[in-house]
Amino acid sequence: MTFFVSSQPGADRSIETLHFKADGLLPNNPKLPAVLYLGALQDKPEKAEQIFNSNGWLNSWVNGVFSYHHYHSNAHEVLGVMSGSASLQLGGDSGRTVQVSAGDVLVLPAGTAHKRLTATQDFCVAGAYPGGADYNTRRATSDDLEAALPEIAMVPLPENDPVYGQAGPLLKAWETD
Repeated sequence: MTFFVSSQPGADRSIETLHFKADGLLPNNPKLPAVLYLGALQDKPEKAEQIFNSNGWLNSWVNGVFSYHHYHSNAHEVLGVMSGSASLQLGGDSGRTVQVSAGDVLVLPAGTAHKRLTATQDFCVAGAYPGGADYNTRRATSDDLEAALPEIAMVPLPENDPVYGQAGPLLKAWETD
């Protein structure tokens, strides 16, 4: 599903939701879609970490994305592309490849597999977690999958959208009624 945000910062930018089913040893999230905000921070990609922090997504870092499938079973994650571009695979080998560049934001619900396929030399992202949650890093193993499934079910919904705050589209996209 794709929709547009018009009364928010980064007006008229595309927001896309991506649903992934379990993929062998990668659980993905059975209820919540990944959300891709194309160009949401196009005019200020270098401020991604600051914007996430101001909206309550904390425990932030600036770096890249691992080149192997991994996921976080105990926290949702936001990734904001600060510079460069990359091809990221979401949802495992049978998932979807997305192209991201400076200004794009990706919100991954707990359990969503992701890895970097290719990237420019200057590719850099800011990552953060709702409420500053501690996060684990799990891989495609049967032991990790077994431990991850109950953890994913326990991760609470965030109070704020990492880009748009309390009025953001993430909250609508992640309604679970």
